[in-house]
Amino acid sequence: MRAFTRTMLAASLALLAGAAWADVSVSYVKPEDFTDVPRNAIDRERVLKDFSDYFATLNKKLPPGQNLKIEVLDIDLAGRMWPRRNGGEDIRILNGGADWPRVRLHYTLEQDGQVLRSGDEQVSNMNYMQGFSRYGDGDTLRYEKQMLDDWFNKTIVPKVAKR
Repeated sequence: MRAFTRTMLAASLALLAGAAWADVSVSYVKPEDFTDVPRNAIDRERVLKDFSDYFATLNKKLPPGQNLKIEVLDIDLAGRMWPRRNGGEDIRILNGGADWPRVRLHYTLEQDGQVLRSGDEQVSNMNYMQGFSRYGDGDTLRYEKQMLDDWFNKTIVPKVAKR
């Protein structure tokens, strides 16, 4: 009987702990129509997976029990694609001009089923090539991630702290 009681107690605690975790979920609305993601389905899925992996890391900045739902409505990556004439892969050229990254999204921040904040955002960074970034040169989405970090820290984190 004692073993059963301990097992039930452990299961109950695990369930409660699981309910208290923060969560970030992301979905993409018509990604095939996005302004600037690869047209090739395999490459597009790779880029969207990289974005999803990034968004999943934001849960560490939310208090337990909060959920952030993000619907990505459009993506315009930094730079412009330059087609190669000899049949190789296209090259993304970054010049720091009118080629800054943009992401249009809808977000909802909830706690215990109640909406704390929601809205539509056009996130962009015209000065994407200037300033400090915590992402390395090998990260193909480093400018987009830094831009989204800035948005998250200005829009979501202060609202979380005021609660």
